[in-house]
Amino acid sequence: MKKSLLKKIAITAIAILTMSLPAIAQQKGDMAAGAQLAIGMGDEITNFGIGAKFQYNVTDPIRLEGSFTFFMPKEQVADVKVSFWDLNVNAHYLFPIANQITVYPLAGLGIQGCKVKTSYGGYSASASDSDIAINLGGGIDYALTDQLVLNGELKYKISGDWDRFIISVGVAYRF
Repeated sequence: MKKSLLKKIAITAIAILTMSLPAIAQQKGDMAAGAQLAIGMGDEITNFGIGAKFQYNVTDPIRLEGSFTFFMPKEQVADVKVSFWDLNVNAHYLFPIANQITVYPLAGLGIQGCKVKTSYGGYSASASDSDIAINLGGGIDYALTDQLVLNGELKYKISGDWDRFIISVGVAYRF
């Protein structure tokens, strides 16, 4: 009876250990490209965005990501539309926590821009500005297959003129 119990414990421990290891580990040199949908909030302006990203694993746990997101124009008051864009380079430190699931904190730098456009009585005018931002946040990856990954991310952009909180979901293809 003791051997049977020890055998069950050993099999259970091996099964738990095997399931807790990532089935699809990201390794040095891995790359991925993808698209994302986002919502940006700040300074009483909330608008939706669409973007693209490229990821490269510098080491097994460290990934760099470059991304660009354009936030659609949103009418704030009559005939005044505000749009944003941001360009980022972020570092992710990957923590595989379960089979196919990886979480990561992120830190990086970005440039964010804002454009305000107005028209009244047949006349129109616009102004734009950009600023450097520090990005802080985190995200989660869920590997659907060896190549296809779903992603969710929360990011806070800190800059001199305006701060933005961004929530995004995306998909990436590993190659």
